Amino acid sequence: MHCPNTGAMLGCSEPGSTVWFSISENPRRKYRHTLEVVLTPLGRVGVNTARANALVDEALNAGSVSELSGYTTIKREARIPNEKGRFDFLLTGPGLADCYLEVKSLTLGYSDGTGAFPDTKSERAVRHIQALKARVKAGDRAVLLYCVQHTGITIATPADDIYPAYGEALREAVNIGVEVLARSCRIERDEIALGGELPVKV
Repeated sequence: MHCPNTGAMLGCSEPGSTVWFSISENPRRKYRHTLEVVLTPLGRVGVNTARANALVDEALNAGSVSELSGYTTIKREARIPNEKGRFDFLLTGPGLADCYLEVKSLTLGYSDGTGAFPDTKSERAVRHIQALKARVKAGDRAVLLYCVQHTGITIATPADDIYPAYGEALREAVNIGVEVLARSCRIERDEIALGGELPVKV
């Protein structure tokens, strides 16, 4: 079975856990099955990180992310201006500042309902924050959105205990105008969809 998650998967990789998986009919795939959801004592966890961008894309096109409504064009995998790499989305519209959006799949949950990102050291995640800061300084809008694929999480935070540099970078970014949002996910056997707003504590 293919596991589409390169993170540490803390809290959702216990041996013996019940899992949900999808089945592909593509004959060229090495593994027909893909791990999608792990059932943990704290909630259902969507471990397929690739689904985060698809869920946000669906919600953006439906206009259900109120903070990001009003844009007429949604472009995926937008180049970071003057830098290497790409942002997950670029939103544009008449009379609106260009909005660069980076999405992160948040799956690390604690028993008190707190969810933290990242679940392992991630220099790439810090670079994305620095790139968002640069867009704000250039006069654009920059947004970081946590797609919380964990039904037991009620608040999102940076994982300072795992990677202090990330939390420090995030707070610096917020102080200069980078916006941070979090959305829950409805995780059912036949559907995963972006849900309601969750508070973010930086």
